[in-house]
Amino acid sequence: MSMDRPDADRIPTAFSSSLREHWVLFLVEGIILVILGLAAIIVPPIATLAIAIFLGWLFLVSGIVGLVTTFMMRHAPGFWWSLLSAVLGILVGIVLIAWPVSGAISLTLVLIAFFIIEGVASIMFALEHRRELSGRWGWMLASGIVDLVLAAIILSGLPLSAAWALGLLAGINLVFGGSALIAMALHARSPDPPGAKFAS
Repeated sequence: MSMDRPDADRIPTAFSSSLREHWVLFLVEGIILVILGLAAIIVPPIATLAIAIFLGWLFLVSGIVGLVTTFMMRHAPGFWWSLLSAVLGILVGIVLIAWPVSGAISLTLVLIAFFIIEGVASIMFALEHRRELSGRWGWMLASGIVDLVLAAIILSGLPLSAAWALGLLAGINLVFGGSALIAMALHARSPDPPGAKFAS
């Protein structure tokens, strides 16, 4: 076990080095997320419709691709289940594209699940990498906590809040996620992050 320790100690150094080399990409991504988040917060109904239509096209395209591959491999086991899945994807896509408003409640439930999963993942990511990632791991932790709070808020407001909550909460999530990336990028830009001395 102790013989593997030097290799394990080099992993955080390599990770931090890679983060410093590509800090500009993190910064740009963070800025774009913040801008999109602010736009969604300002006009949440439009953002809700945009999300519904985007997901509709996503379901439609994936359903068509799944349908084609299912018939190409029609002799493989599970043909009927694969066919059912592809047809369902196409139908859901058509419904979301044609009637995005009526799909808002269903999308809201999906958003709740997304916030819960992303919140837990962000918290675990921040805790696991609090020494190696950067001195700003608290931002990622806060982002995960905000995701869980948003999930609770949107769940308590159903079904009346479905018309505007989807766009508003997605915008808030984008702002916090983008802010976390910006903070990490700016911290990684410095040649000797303050957290590095404590990680050794």
